[in-house]
Amino acid sequence: MSGFVPAPLAALPWRVLLLVAGIGGFGLVVLYSAAGGSMTPWVVPQGLRFVVFLAGAVVLSRVPLDWWKRSAFWIYAIMLVLLVLVELLGAVRGGSQRWLGFGPIRIQPSELMKLAIVLACARFYALLPATETRRFAALWPAAVLIGLPAMIVMAQPDLGTGLMICAGGATVMFLAGIPLRLFVGGALAVAVAIPVAFEYVLHDYQRHRVLIFLDPESDPLGTGYHISQSKIAIGSGGIFGKGFLNGTQSHLDYLPEGHTDFVFATMAEEWGLAGGAFLIIAFLLVIRWGINVGVRAEDRFAKLAAAGLATTMFFYMAINLMMVMGLAPVVGIPLPLVSFGGSAQMTVLISLGILMGIDRSSKLRQRW
Repeated sequence: MSGFVPAPLAALPWRVLLLVAGIGGFGLVVLYSAAGGSMTPWVVPQGLRFVVFLAGAVVLSRVPLDWWKRSAFWIYAIMLVLLVLVELLGAVRGGSQRWLGFGPIRIQPSELMKLAIVLACARFYALLPATETRRFAALWPAAVLIGLPAMIVMAQPDLGTGLMICAGGATVMFLAGIPLRLFVGGALAVAVAIPVAFEYVLHDYQRHRVLIFLDPESDPLGTGYHISQSKIAIGSGGIFGKGFLNGTQSHLDYLPEGHTDFVFATMAEEWGLAGGAFLIIAFLLVIRWGINVGVRAEDRFAKLAAAGLATTMFFYMAINLMMVMGLAPVVGIPLPLVSFGGSAQMTVLISLGILMGIDRSSKLRQRW
């Protein structure tokens, strides 16, 4: 292959890229059906973004690992400033203030913070001597790094993204060697704070989502409508689904947000358990590759960053699937590469690019 293809291209993990392309391509098929067999309004922009972001991931794979190490705190600081600017100048959509507009370009800084927090925490623990990780000094700086953006994002309000920022940072902390007793203590503190947060921190619609999660039938035509229709769509698909373009829940508009947060339900109705298994297995194979990139890396920053980025992908998939199946409250986490929208798609493909760059740097160091 290297005789006909330039060496940088031949060195790319093509199996992983083909898996990602397969997930993205299947997502376009689902969006085509969700639009009633039309390329507009979702397939064309989604496909164009996917090609651009995937090409960007390939470009990012050429960025040296040392650059990410040097820039981790700067990237975090820039994202934190952008989050503050969202509070001051951000556009309000759907009752939430999450986006910044730069002419025709609209970005959601909270999405990019999911990556920035992983890189910043990985850098912090890479600088910290291994013998210091069991002391309190290893805990509070990372807690501040995670807590600042999480609180700003939850105030937008965007509970799902705030929780994912916390989860990404906590994953890096755990892998860095923070004692398990501190996590247990933190979990107990969160458990104690939940009643207070439920009453005084969460917005009304967020409280309703939690209550509906606990009792979906209490408001089947109101807050619980999404979950009820989602479970009907998934269950009606059976093993092999109703067939392409034959979904009734989505085509008859019974399923709200069938092209975004609940796209998995749209897919499962037409493709059944077989289609769902394909998506889940494909995602897990990509995530396993990302974790293996961290295992193979010899640099501590690379190990922590790779594992954190891979688990961020896992949190996207797991939270969305649990949400659409009624196993978790609705928190607005899309299924990346499948749901319509560019923010999650961009975040996951940037993660892929960084992981490919870490893998490339690890292989070069092993050769030397």
